[in-house]
Amino acid sequence: MNDAHLHLVFNHFPIIVPIGGLIILIVGFFIDSDVVKRTALGVFVLGALLTFPAMYTGEGAEEIAEKLPDVTDAIIHEHEEKAETLAIINYLLGLVSLVGFWAFWKQKSYANYITILVLILGLAGIYFGKMTGTSGGEIRHTEIRVGYDGTQNTMPAIKDGEDD
Repeated sequence: MNDAHLHLVFNHFPIIVPIGGLIILIVGFFIDSDVVKRTALGVFVLGALLTFPAMYTGEGAEEIAEKLPDVTDAIIHEHEEKAETLAIINYLLGLVSLVGFWAFWKQKSYANYITILVLILGLAGIYFGKMTGTSGGEIRHTEIRVGYDGTQNTMPAIKDGEDD
């Protein structure tokens, strides 16, 4: 198993796990259950922890992917930038969720306000998760790249330094 394979194993967790946490958190708000909200906070902490291996394996995957046909430094760099933003959001989500755990444990009056902040960060995470996932998919799936019209087997590679 090489670094690219390891990255493919881990890279879905920072996107999927927070979506699950967000669904659980929304259910917690609808049924007004602190237990369900705390469960969601735990899922966000897990998502933050699973972001570390996805980020760690990205460099090794980059070394392999940049040698593949139709893969340019520009495409990889775009994915890397978006992944770094998502990682920051996930780490922040995990940290705020830990504060939320503490607030619930100490029965602080502002515990629900922390879960609202987590909800907002989670929604931002979904947006950046989509952006990160799409830009990562574009590395090997030329058919989802902007400008692909389906009439050719591959799309001409974006030249280094070109922006959208």
